[in-house]
Amino acid sequence: MKKIITLAASNSQQSINQQLISYTSRWLTQTETLAVDLNDYVLPIYGVDFEAENGIPTAVKKLDALMATADGFIISLAEHNGSYTAVFKNVLDWLSRVQFEVWRNKPMLLLATSPGGRGGATVLENANNYFPFMGAQITGTFALPNFYDHYNNGQLSDTKLANELHQKTQSFEAQVLTQNTTTTATL
Repeated sequence: MKKIITLAASNSQQSINQQLISYTSRWLTQTETLAVDLNDYVLPIYGVDFEAENGIPTAVKKLDALMATADGFIISLAEHNGSYTAVFKNVLDWLSRVQFEVWRNKPMLLLATSPGGRGGATVLENANNYFPFMGAQITGTFALPNFYDHYNNGQLSDTKLANELHQKTQSFEAQVLTQNTTTTATL
């Protein structure tokens, strides 16, 4: 069975982006999902001097090996001041030192949400423009505005938004299922 790695680009224990990923993952019926928690990969701040003196941390190598097993990715981006969270940017910087094409030319569904009216649209646009250079084959993007107004009791209450996300999730899964190669790397 093909494997989807999901990742909420936040280290918050109450991440609304993790809630959005959990909700979205329910629609993946023909693939296995594996949730990556950035709290499991505590890393020093990336710097060339640190890397030269210490090499690449073992946690980065383990996460890279895990990423290599994915047939696709769902990433939900938290937005801090219009950009990636510091923890996510740091993990991304470290991963790119092992394998610049972090996303390994696999399908990706990009999500974002926030309590505000733009739903993380700025960070979503940044990732949509940048991630293809790092090997992402972006199949769709979805920004959920006003998270606390639209997400209640584990459900999206806005039918139009729920239908849009459902359609994009189905399209993403279909692309994962039809890709020709499956990564066989092991942990």
